[in-house]
Amino acid sequence: MSVLNYSIIIRLVIFSCFFLLGFSSWTQDIQVPDADDKLISINSSNRIVALNGSNTEILFALGVGDRVVGCDLSSTYPPQVKELANVGYQYRLNAEGILALKPDLVIGREDAKPPQVIDQLRSAGVATLLLKEPRTFSQAKSRIKTIGYAVKEDKKALRLLQLLESDLSALEKKLMNLREDQKKKVLFLYLRGPQTAMVLGRKTGPGAMLELVGAINASGKIEKSQPMTAEAVIVAQPDVLVLFESGLKSIGGVDGLLKLPGLAHTPAGKDRRIITIDGLYLSGFGTRCGQAALAMFEAIYEKDGVTAIKYIEKSPKIAEE
Repeated sequence: MSVLNYSIIIRLVIFSCFFLLGFSSWTQDIQVPDADDKLISINSSNRIVALNGSNTEILFALGVGDRVVGCDLSSTYPPQVKELANVGYQYRLNAEGILALKPDLVIGREDAKPPQVIDQLRSAGVATLLLKEPRTFSQAKSRIKTIGYAVKEDKKALRLLQLLESDLSALEKKLMNLREDQKKKVLFLYLRGPQTAMVLGRKTGPGAMLELVGAINASGKIEKSQPMTAEAVIVAQPDVLVLFESGLKSIGGVDGLLKLPGLAHTPAGKDRRIITIDGLYLSGFGTRCGQAALAMFEAIYEKDGVTAIKYIEKSPKIAEE
């Protein structure tokens, strides 16, 4: 055998080794912990169905929106989600509709319903990752890291966390200058027309966010949600009312809101101190939660009258950096 042929054979052997090692690492399943710390084996994330609005938001921010083939009704951001197949609401799921999209990965929240559908997806061989819904910034950051790892975009996840940390640092500076006697009592109202008026407590997404931005949650001992009554509202005496922008619209605007029993007799009603914000932006605890928290602090403590918080795109290509 000539020296030339021998050299070629050696190179082919080396190349084959590198190829096999690379192929093995690419196709190897990764293990991702779910909300119960159970490891979910993920073989591929080329076709993803997102069952929660904030998870959809995170996936697009990570730059894998082109891999998302379907989402649920709570997915409203970014605007591109309108073009995706809709699989219904995350608490009224249908296995057939999801499986028709041929996903290899489904990501949702731990309380997705009905549980039988989740069992069906897993029985069909679909990796189904259910995650805890955050109620703190630390939990929000953990979820971003987990999803980043699940779709093999760890570096982009770290970049998103850096941007989030920048907003949280700005918020922390403002909180350090807020005295205890300056804190305002804030009540979050969930409205769907005059017949559906609920007070959301501290264990809900909006309620948790209010406390994180230095406000006193005027819902008192309410943890989840409770029908709004005139007596409870007057006793609470909120300085500020916060609503989803869709809720205020459903009631006919500010004038319609103040016609609800008791609200006009509160400090917030008398001063027309009302804040509106998009539901996913405020309570999703996704990649934009730091910016939402900062905007909410400013609306409560640095502005007067009616304030409509709008999301302002800061870095539309963050996942590409």
